[in-house]
Amino acid sequence: MSQPVCIGRFAPSPTGPLHEGSLVAALASYLHARTRLGRWLVRIEDIDTPRCVPGADRIILQQLASCGLHSDGAVLWQSQRSMHYQEALERLIQQSRAYPCACSRKDIEYALLERGLSHERHPGIGYPGSCRPENGGLSGRPARAWRFHVGSGDRAHVGWHDEGLGTQQQQVDAEVGDFVVRRADGLWAYQLAVVVDDAAQGITHVVRGQDLMDNTARQILLQQALGLPRPVYRHTPLVMGIHGEKLSKQNGAQPIDTGDPLAALNRAAGHLGLPPQATGTSPEKALETWAALGRL
Repeated sequence: MSQPVCIGRFAPSPTGPLHEGSLVAALASYLHARTRLGRWLVRIEDIDTPRCVPGADRIILQQLASCGLHSDGAVLWQSQRSMHYQEALERLIQQSRAYPCACSRKDIEYALLERGLSHERHPGIGYPGSCRPENGGLSGRPARAWRFHVGSGDRAHVGWHDEGLGTQQQQVDAEVGDFVVRRADGLWAYQLAVVVDDAAQGITHVVRGQDLMDNTARQILLQQALGLPRPVYRHTPLVMGIHGEKLSKQNGAQPIDTGDPLAALNRAAGHLGLPPQATGTSPEKALETWAALGRL
């Protein structure tokens, strides 16, 4: 049996129930896959355990199901996949693409100030590479985190085509620097986990909000270093709050009302430029109608 040409995913963090903005992201990724006769998978990104709310993963899955959004395969929980992230880190270490770092945030700020820079005045300035092996490594200090060595020049320059926004590029060494792949608290960093899991699930297309686009170059560098395939990326406009800020749990976004799932879906579809479906239409029929339009 041939594999579908498109495998998409929705990967919420269980920091609370889905709100209108997160439902837009879920709907966009679902319709993108369905339009291409592909598969759509759900992944619970629960590695940042201090931010996770107990039971939120169950609530999210219930909300999705109420809206007719069902994963085409088993739901994957990142909290169960530490071994796979450790294997990826060990491969990076063997390639001299990851190294231990002793720097605290204060150490990094001090190193930048010594160069006449600061994150406050130059927010695009990245990690200065203080613990790079070629810069003396840990210098006798205990390791706190592990960082990915992005390299420099052309090696650290990433260009890609975004299906929604066109040609994109980032000079990762200058704008980000060597980024963390395992945190000082022992938790796995988002960048490494998402790359490992996208490959494990066979994800071919990543459809997500524009607030995550800045992560793309770092993820591409990790894919290259680990020999993993690069998905096609598409970043969608964000749902904004009344004061022009991104709608999020942090600024009071309310959970979607699954008592009327069609109304919630219609609002989400409106943000994607899709026509509302008539009252009484089932969520499944609404999804089928929008997918047939082929706009995503």
